Amino acid sequence: MSRSRKPVNPAAQQALDRLKVETAAEIGLTNYQNTYKGALTSADNGRVGGHMVRKMIQAQEQQFGGGQAGGQQGGNQALTTKSNLNN
Repeated sequence: MSRSRKPVNPAAQQALDRLKVETAAEIGLTNYQNTYKGALTSADNGRVGGHMVRKMIQAQEQQFGGGQAGGQQGGNQALTTKSNLNN
């Protein structure tokens, strides 16, 4: 089975592109949007993706925790809620 490069939600593509450019700027890669990605090192491209994932996880944890600060607490709450659904 081939891997599809289509996003699950096509409407989110612009938001993901903005997040990618914003994240690249935060880690010091200037003009990332207009840079040929093949000219960058795999470490730089991986760094951008890794930081994007961290931001998305942090946003989801805040949503699960009702906007509370604290990384682990929000994750535990989501797991507790999920286990309660199975009972």
